[in-house]
Amino acid sequence: MSLSLHLVHLDGVAKSFGAVRALSSVDFRIDAGQCAGLVGHNGAGKSTLMHILAGTLGADTGRILISGEDLIGRYDVSAAGDHGIRCVFQELSLCPNLSVAENARIMHPALKGFGWRRRAAALILGRLDAIFPGHGIDPDAIVGDLSIARRQMVEIARAFSVSDRPAKLVILDEPTSSLDAVLASQLLAYVRAFVADGGAVVLISHLLGEILSTADRIVVMRDGRVVADRPAGDFNRNSLVETMGSMVRNEAGIAAVSKRTKGGALVDAIPARQSDGRKLTAHRGEVVGLAGLGGHGQTEMLFRIFEGASRRLAGVTVIEPVAVVAGDRQADGVFPLWSITGNMSIASLKPMTRYALIDPSRENAMAEEWRRRIAIRTDNVDNPLLSLSGGNQQKVLFARALGSPASIILMDDPMRGVDIGTKQEVYTMLRTEAERGRTFLWYTTEMDELRHCDHVYVFREGRIVADLPRNELTEERVLQSSFEAAA
Repeated sequence: MSLSLHLVHLDGVAKSFGAVRALSSVDFRIDAGQCAGLVGHNGAGKSTLMHILAGTLGADTGRILISGEDLIGRYDVSAAGDHGIRCVFQELSLCPNLSVAENARIMHPALKGFGWRRRAAALILGRLDAIFPGHGIDPDAIVGDLSIARRQMVEIARAFSVSDRPAKLVILDEPTSSLDAVLASQLLAYVRAFVADGGAVVLISHLLGEILSTADRIVVMRDGRVVADRPAGDFNRNSLVETMGSMVRNEAGIAAVSKRTKGGALVDAIPARQSDGRKLTAHRGEVVGLAGLGGHGQTEMLFRIFEGASRRLAGVTVIEPVAVVAGDRQADGVFPLWSITGNMSIASLKPMTRYALIDPSRENAMAEEWRRRIAIRTDNVDNPLLSLSGGNQQKVLFARALGSPASIILMDDPMRGVDIGTKQEVYTMLRTEAERGRTFLWYTTEMDELRHCDHVYVFREGRIVADLPRNELTEERVLQSSFEAAA
């Protein structure tokens, strides 16, 4: 096929950040009417490549051909928009102080003049209704007041919305990372419909089932290079993992039920809206899951437990120190202007102090130890945190919590945007820490992750509606409990 027939062709693209080579002569193409899955471990170069395609980064060398026209040297965000290229970044780009409708206006400058707010509201609501039926999002709501799942829904709807310029290619970078199973299935169905109508989508996801079921073609990246580009039907989960460069692990041993230490519960907590006496209980050495549709009180339950660890709170008893691994790392987790070391050590400063001053050698030793243990991709822990990919930033949050003296770790859907190899490493580490007596309370929107829990509490409308031991845990039971209050 000639270059002119490709909607987009990135030909021999390279990009370096100082001494770090992020992309090495990458060739990537996509045609109209196609969904291309883009996979690889954190730091493989996927997001960098898509930033170049979105116009937010410039390529050092190579060609950027749009419908056969080479735009290298004059390609930026504006040029990408003019050619109908939109991007939903893993780190969401909405303005938190503006309303949903006002954020729609930012991407669609044609919405101007008298009555633009009404037209912007209608535009974004129409697309939300098409992608996420029953979404319940108010166009006048301030974005910063929305849950991370709803913010992600707004960002997705904004990218697919059409005003004066068509949406020819939409880049979705981990689009379901904060969405529950129902919302994710709605989005993926819309992606297939969009592609069937002649649109193009680049889908980046670490949920390999999403890639295999949705993409027409799969491009695998490793260490800044494309190592495979084949029809999706040529892959299965194991062959895709192998191509990415990870070992397929035997997860049965990882997910084995831990032996509960005898004694009282470390956590007893009743949801604020619970009226039937049910409560969440966690003992030493347990991995306890929180499940259900997104936005039904799981995160609020974790915050309630965190608050109960520091002060008296009715209905909550927490008897040992607590640490948190946030899922919304930009809002609740990282200190973006600090170094990697500073972000890791902030929860462990007391044992690192000498004469009321922080001992830099102890702080650096802690950061280096956890860089090695959790395989954070950096050559220097003194580098700025923002020099890391999103998944590696999430690893820093794990290192912060696991490196702290806390006995109880609260995890708020923390694996969003983390590659499958890193997930397996973290799962193994969690089980090891649980066997040593640490307790984990884990909210996750991924059914596969719930299978690593000893038992799972399902939430609906802010209440616990089911407590499923691991031998009774199935996706059907979780979904049934999510939609219907247990008897």
